[in-house]
Amino acid sequence: MESAAALAKELGRWNEVSDFYRRASELYRECGRLQPASDALAKGASKLRNATMTAQRFKPSSVAIRNRCAMKLLSAYEEGDAEEIKRIGQSSAFNHLDHVVIRKLPTGDVQAIKKAADDGEESLDEDDLT
Repeated sequence: MESAAALAKELGRWNEVSDFYRRASELYRECGRLQPASDALAKGASKLRNATMTAQRFKPSSVAIRNRCAMKLLSAYEEGDAEEIKRIGQSSAFNHLDHVVIRKLPTGDVQAIKKAADDGEESLDEDDLT
């Protein structure tokens, strides 16, 4: 069972990893071998913990989500797309934006902001997020 769990780990079948180590533990207990039963559960937990830590490393961080949201929001303002601004403002990612960034966002008629930017007036500065 432990060999099957190791193979399942190599194949990325995490539910099976858990099942095989649990079954190995049960079989050890049936034979009266309590220490190997405990060890099997510990090995399974360790393998699953390492898998979760690896998955966490590849999961997009809140900073990456915060950056994508901010960039989309700036683009929507530059394009004068009121519907996109509204959609982004209602998204969960918007709540993670730094409050300083949110305070700097212009308010009012988005089309007027776009027209002013097109006429050469001061536009949004992507690099100034203070």
